[in-house]
Amino acid sequence: MFENRVLRKTFGSKSDEVTGEWRKLHNEELRDLYPHQILFKSRMRWVRYVACLEERTDVYRVLVGKPEGKRPFGKPRRRWEDNIKMDLQEVGCEVGHGLD
Repeated sequence: MFENRVLRKTFGSKSDEVTGEWRKLHNEELRDLYPHQILFKSRMRWVRYVACLEERTDVYRVLVGKPEGKRPFGKPRRRWEDNIKMDLQEVGCEVGHGLD
């Protein structure tokens, strides 16, 4: 969700072909503008950086920490950590170093 928000700000709005009004880009349009490989490489570079940090740093704790409190009703949202796990499985790497 965060990545899509940043991409929407980067690419801006689009004029609707039917109504002529400005609208936000849909997820499919964002994927066409910004290929998955670029996002994958960026996420992997960030994970390598965070994995090298010490366990007491805030960034490391945010990545591997477990939030407390109640979740909202409905389908759970996919977390950033879930994206990293899926990326690692896609390239055939084992999940580890605090991500499992």
